[in-house]
Amino acid sequence: MKKVLLGMSGGVDSSVSAILLKESGYEVIGATMKLWEDKECPEVEGGCCSFSATYDAKRVCDKLEIPHYTLNCEEDFQKYVIDDFVHCYQTCKTPNPCIECNKYLKFGTFYQKALELGCEYISTGHYAKIEYSEKYHSYVLRKSEARKKDQTYFLYSIPKEVLPKMVFPLEHFTSKDEVRKIAEQYELKVAHKKDSQEVCFIPDNNYGKFLTQRAKISSQKGNIVLKDGTVLGQHEGLIYYTVGQRKGLGISYAEPLYVLQLIPESNELVVGTEQELYTKELYANDLNFLLDMDLSKPIEIMAKVRYRAPEAKATLSVTEEDGAKVAQVTFEEPQRAITPGQSVVFYLDDVVLGGGKII
Repeated sequence: MKKVLLGMSGGVDSSVSAILLKESGYEVIGATMKLWEDKECPEVEGGCCSFSATYDAKRVCDKLEIPHYTLNCEEDFQKYVIDDFVHCYQTCKTPNPCIECNKYLKFGTFYQKALELGCEYISTGHYAKIEYSEKYHSYVLRKSEARKKDQTYFLYSIPKEVLPKMVFPLEHFTSKDEVRKIAEQYELKVAHKKDSQEVCFIPDNNYGKFLTQRAKISSQKGNIVLKDGTVLGQHEGLIYYTVGQRKGLGISYAEPLYVLQLIPESNELVVGTEQELYTKELYANDLNFLLDMDLSKPIEIMAKVRYRAPEAKATLSVTEEDGAKVAQVTFEEPQRAITPGQSVVFYLDDVVLGGGKII
């Protein structure tokens, strides 16, 4: 019997994944990673790092008669996720902590724990597919059939060598409603539990408060300017803004203005019209490729610059600068609010080629 370690957040997706794995003949071990604890913040329903999440996961495992472990991963979470999050805001970038968590925790630390427990595979409740491709002669990460729920954007940074050891039980589902129905059939109390929406270690969604009070970042007021240098007012500190933001600028102008750029050297917030938000080119580093392909010449791809953004046709060119690979992505049509610190993900049809951090 194949042995699998299943990451359980206490939500309906990972709970139903446990059911499906067991029905498929796997020997299932459930495990919840203890990533973060802040007694000053109230718990939020759907959160994946709370005591209640661990309790819900354990209760599901008890019902399904499978073992459950709680894994203390707080040190790695602090190092790879929270510290990166803080550093990004300090350098005027907008991070995506879920991508770092997947790379280092859910498919890094968690995989090592699986090996220690004698498991051949690891599994999560992500909406994605893993399968062997004759075309690429390797295991590939494909989009989920539930396209509106597809989470491959968040998974591009996982180590390529882990792909053959990953199982996504929800890969063939086309909607969340189907998953909830299975949970109902098994009378799981998490059947209608809300999805987590906020960053797990900022449950009140107040980034500024976290950065100034918990991370002790100081941020000074500065000028809000147009691209030509015209001063329109003052911002409250660059950590409170991101590219594409419109609300909260506190200035009046003849037409709506949006954040175009954050300049830490001069502590300036550059704003402009919505039309000025659109650009056709970006550069990315910290690249990770899941396919072994010849990238010495430009190739045609589809690319996404944020999770909710539509894919767009583009040309990918990869060069090397100071020993590190850098991607240049040139889109056929201008893309809105390309944001430093966010990820760009490359697709070949429904297969994830890889991705990187926008610079």
